[in-house]
Amino acid sequence: MDIIGFDQIFPELILGVGLALLIGNGLAMWKHRRGERPEGVEGEFRPSRAWFLSSVGVVMVVWGAVSIFS
Repeated sequence: MDIIGFDQIFPELILGVGLALLIGNGLAMWKHRRGERPEGVEGEFRPSRAWFLSSVGVVMVVWGAVSIFS
């Protein structure tokens, strides 16, 4: 008997991190398309990095959801 329940916490963490990657990069791509920039940012927007991290987020969301609901 686990008090904390690591068997259930790990898939939830994977799902949460995947959703954060997916939503955060999706919002960054959407704001870039609208021409908005965050204040105080000096770097450039890299669409290939945003698409890559979004795809990693999709894989993590699918993995976490399948682990939780199976």
